[in-house]
Amino acid sequence: MDKQASKKGNIIGFAVGAIAFALTYYGVQQIFKPDMEKELKKVAVEINKQSPIQVDQLTRLDSASSKGKTNLIYYYTLLETERSEVNFDTVNKYIRSGIIESLKINPDVKVFRDNNITLDYNYFDRNGEFVTEISVTPEMYN
Repeated sequence: MDKQASKKGNIIGFAVGAIAFALTYYGVQQIFKPDMEKELKKVAVEINKQSPIQVDQLTRLDSASSKGKTNLIYYYTLLETERSEVNFDTVNKYIRSGIIESLKINPDVKVFRDNNITLDYNYFDRNGEFVTEISVTPEMYN
């Protein structure tokens, strides 16, 4: 009888320990999990402090913003281009694929990959007219 009671006690002890471990683990994860909404706002503020940033001869990063805890939005100007001159097939074929490849391998954006952040790239022409948006979702770069 004592062996059986001891066995039940061990099983109950193990179960309680496992539940306590799971709750503690979950609690620690929630405590140390970054508040992505705040983090994305911070990233946008830092970019805006440094903006405008000349990306290359034809492109300037003007600003950034965030939306909730899932989206970071970049605003670019195509310095020597008007909307009517943009070839959208070229944008989709080269620019979109280049952004996606960069997101897959760039160690600086690992936090975005780890937290499934959608990155939106809004392009405007030299006259300030909206040209296109390239939205890159986690499914595209993970």
